Amino acid sequence: MNDVISYIGNIDILNVHKTAFLCSHKCPADIIIQSYDWATKMKNEGKCVISSFHTKIEQDVFNFLKKGTQPIIKVPARGKYKHIPQEEQQMVDDGRLLFLFFFPDEVIYQTKETCVKRNEYIAQIADEIHIAYATPNGQLEKLRKHLQN
Repeated sequence: MNDVISYIGNIDILNVHKTAFLCSHKCPADIIIQSYDWATKMKNEGKCVISSFHTKIEQDVFNFLKKGTQPIIKVPARGKYKHIPQEEQQMVDDGRLLFLFFFPDEVIYQTKETCVKRNEYIAQIADEIHIAYATPNGQLEKLRKHLQN
């Protein structure tokens, strides 16, 4: 659990095979469809996905995944939430959703810098990484190149 300051949910989820899902804010339409298919496959196979679920496409993927029974790990680029939406709280209560927070509680807004650090952290603890789309010369593209070295 290196660097995690706090968490909410079933910490044992960290022991399962984790596939990271990352996608830039803007992506081509065909990537959106492919991401929906990918999320459906992960849900149907019961595979754990770790992501921030921050960008629109990542949020859509979360909406597909939450209909399954597989574990999910959500890593915000900020400190611990004070309130969790009711539907997500039910998933926490069911033992299938884990929130990891590695920023102090005083960090209440996501910034470019916290998002970069969060994505690096997700890549570090994931067993596999699926980058659906990385904007050329964007932060995810830089992360992808770093991971390839």
